[in-house]
Amino acid sequence: MSRREFENAAGAAVSVLGPSQAKDLAGLLARGGSRERAQSELTTPGAETALGRLYDAMYEESVPPAEAAAYIRGYVAAWLRHRDSVRVRTVWSGPSTPGVPVRATAQVLVDVIGEARQELLAMTYAARPYPALTRALTAAVERGVAVHVVVETLAGAGGLLHGQEPAAAFASVPGVKLWHWAARDPARHARSRQHAKVVVADRRTLFLGSANLTESAARRNMEAGVLVSGGEAPKRAAEHIVELQRVGVLRPL
Repeated sequence: MSRREFENAAGAAVSVLGPSQAKDLAGLLARGGSRERAQSELTTPGAETALGRLYDAMYEESVPPAEAAAYIRGYVAAWLRHRDSVRVRTVWSGPSTPGVPVRATAQVLVDVIGEARQELLAMTYAARPYPALTRALTAAVERGVAVHVVVETLAGAGGLLHGQEPAAAFASVPGVKLWHWAARDPARHARSRQHAKVVVADRRTLFLGSANLTESAARRNMEAGVLVSGGEAPKRAAEHIVELQRVGVLRPL
């Protein structure tokens, strides 16, 4: 028998909670845990509403707690298998061509940021205020994501960047932690730039390409990149950024 509302509510709850807390929820349900107990123990941002909807659907569609627990465990297992499978897609800004489906840079950037639940790491050379990006980053911070952005500085660019500091593009997003490449060895890096353009969400999704975090790059320039979902590449990229922070190559602005 189809229980569409319960299935939708269970999927939404797993999405909000993430795999670890979703497993905790399954354990609570298996033990007959109440709505109040679940909401008090599982405190991820947005969890109270998602859990309320889940328990309402269980009641309305007569889903026993043990059956709900089994469904959520199965949903988490399938979600993890899908997450860990590797998928690589091309991403473009600029002119499109008929018959060749590609994803647009502007939407991919917003989608990757929207996927993050715990950690978002980004690197860019140039940056300018871009409302769609600002909204996505603000929403990420509000749902508890640790957001770190590495930017070049005007001084570091050696006169190749003009106007405001790239970091100013993120001034309206409270909670974003900004970093820069400060420890440049003059003998080896006197004319080197922080030119990487990377976004990594939860060490599971990696966007890597030529586009800076600017509206012109996302929407108007001809830019190219790849979106990698699952596998080792997102994890390794995130680990490299974090290690550069730890050893002091990247330092807080």
